[in-house]
Amino acid sequence: MRGKLITLEGIDGSGKSTVAEKLQKNPEIKAFNPVFTREPTRGTLTGDAVEKAIQSDTDQLAELFLFTADHAEHLSKIIKPALKSGKLVISDRYSDSRYAYQGVTLKTRLENPLEWVKDLHRGWTIVPDLTFLFDIRPEVSVERCGKRGEQSKFEKLEFLRKVREIFLRLAAENPERFIVIDASRSSEYVEKEVTEKILEFLNRN
Repeated sequence: MRGKLITLEGIDGSGKSTVAEKLQKNPEIKAFNPVFTREPTRGTLTGDAVEKAIQSDTDQLAELFLFTADHAEHLSKIIKPALKSGKLVISDRYSDSRYAYQGVTLKTRLENPLEWVKDLHRGWTIVPDLTFLFDIRPEVSVERCGKRGEQSKFEKLEFLRKVREIFLRLAAENPERFIVIDASRSSEYVEKEVTEKILEFLNRN
């Protein structure tokens, strides 16, 4: 029996990584013996290349292909084997982050970057069974990122506004997969809601 893939998405500063860490210690979730992972991957050739690209002025298309290569490696080495063995996989960021972020960064290069990036993944990626969108106003996000955001090209207010718009559009287009979470609340409250929704989903499936 194929396992289930749950992804956590949202703009920088939405708190999804904090909740992902809390879920790893949550006894109700641990009972399912889940595999926790993330994109970009950590400690891999492709993941390290992505991290270096993020911190540099790498060409936007080149950056997209590095992200995509890391996604392919992630699928091959972690996602597919875990799902094949029937495991629950929870990923902090996945393909929707690429659609949203590169859907903005490539606007000056392509006529319809969102659809172009989605087409690039079609036929070989694995669509998540459930996606949580940690939704937050970009103004709050930037405040949360603080000085870290000053060094990141992805954590600027206008940029994050556009990324959020795409995330919300993806959620509206795929209501059967997405659950939009109000991420402006405390991480404890958000973790509780996410845990409840995950358990409901797993009990149904």
